[in-house]
Amino acid sequence: MWQNEEMSIEEKLKAALNLKQQMENNFVSLGQLLSEMKRYKIYVSRGYKTFNEFVENEFNIASTFASKLISTYDLFIESLDKDEKTVKDIGLDKLNMIKPFVKQAKFIEAEAWINKAQEMPTAQLREEIKEIREQKAKIKRTMKDVLIDQYIEKMVTFFNCSRKELNFKLALFFQDSDLDQIKDTIRTRQRKFEDEQLKAQEAPKE
Repeated sequence: MWQNEEMSIEEKLKAALNLKQQMENNFVSLGQLLSEMKRYKIYVSRGYKTFNEFVENEFNIASTFASKLISTYDLFIESLDKDEKTVKDIGLDKLNMIKPFVKQAKFIEAEAWINKAQEMPTAQLREEIKEIREQKAKIKRTMKDVLIDQYIEKMVTFFNCSRKELNFKLALFFQDSDLDQIKDTIRTRQRKFEDEQLKAQEAPKE
């Protein structure tokens, strides 16, 4: 049930509509109102089964955007106790860019991301985040990933086709094949591949 008695439900609804029209200056306040409405299930008193239905119909706001506003407010204002001016100065776009990193970071790392968002232009921050994600993706790549990419590249080059067309050609090739024999061949080659990887890991590094 609604527990904030400072404003009535109708006043909250009107305030949210007004703030929505001044988004750039008031995304923090709108995020706060939406967060409170979701927390106290105001949408139920308005006859809606879900919060998403509520914001989309009452305010003509996409539920995904409403979720961004709420999560931004909850993370930077509620959890990290940042003042509204700092958050507004950074802006909604940059806050959403750093949000995935801040959520997983320790306090000092989170502060570093916030400082970076304050100082960097949007384009530069976006480029740095892109580079970090690319580096992480490379680190996560296994030898299986490398083998798959090499195989796909070899086959699409040989057949001079797209990956979708390659899947079609492989379907034609395998449709009447002896699957048990293929399974045995794959099992043997997989064991060999895994043994080679294990030996490579155990080999002393020069």
